Amino acid sequence: MTYHISVMPKEVIDYMAIKPQGVYVDCTFGGGGHTRALLEADPTIQVIALDVDPEAFEHNREAIEKDFPGSVRFIWANFVTLRLALKKIGITHVDGILADFGTSQHQITHKPGFSFSRDKKLDMRMSTAHGTLTAAQIVNNASEHELATIFWRYGEERAGKQIARAIVQARTQEKITTTLQLADIIKGVVGYQKKNVHPATRVFQALRIVVNHELEHIEGFLKQVPEVLNSGGRIVCISFHSLEDRLVKQAFREQKGVVEIVTPKVIVPTTEEIKRNPASRSAKLRAAQKI
Repeated sequence: MTYHISVMPKEVIDYMAIKPQGVYVDCTFGGGGHTRALLEADPTIQVIALDVDPEAFEHNREAIEKDFPGSVRFIWANFVTLRLALKKIGITHVDGILADFGTSQHQITHKPGFSFSRDKKLDMRMSTAHGTLTAAQIVNNASEHELATIFWRYGEERAGKQIARAIVQARTQEKITTTLQLADIIKGVVGYQKKNVHPATRVFQALRIVVNHELEHIEGFLKQVPEVLNSGGRIVCISFHSLEDRLVKQAFREQKGVVEIVTPKVIVPTTEEIKRNPASRSAKLRAAQKI
């Protein structure tokens, strides 16, 4: 099975405007697809690949090193520590930064708690070394009001209050420790509203965001970008839901005068790409250039 199919590789290259001999950061290495696309576009560049998930390097580092020897440096780190991670290898500025905020197909399939179609522990941590809070702890310990707030704020789930109430009632009978337990509770409340969209989708998204502090990390990362980019350097961000996209759009606007937006309208995948890779359908790309 393919580890992960990277979205909009052509658009990433177009908007990155690669400079020969430049230094670029792929903040979310994952399956290595974007790193590979950057190096295929210009083999003279250097790529610094970050990922918080050690499995990404275990599965995909060797192939990249074989095809592009000496062109990639790998750092096991969360992109919120971008500046510090670069400093540790003696780099202060780069010519481009790419961040794909999506969850890889491999993580959804193999990480405990990410998928509601497999019965696994309700964990949801991207990296057990970088976090202690699990989805099970939230589900079993948060109040009904706290759960409803999480489901609405981070999943935009309209039935959040009813789902929270059902969870609180269910956990009085037994602890909720697996994905299917939780998914069944949600399904019992809302059922299938849309064809091919599981009723637990928004709640699982909300829990994953909270467990991994995803929005806080994106916000912290975006604040560092202008300090790390060289003049003329570009930042390309790919988001998969409105909360992430909103943070990117807001950051670019707040940094007006320091960066110039090069995507006046959000860029989305082509119809052909969505047919090839249905997981790309909600992807949104925005880019900016340091003045």
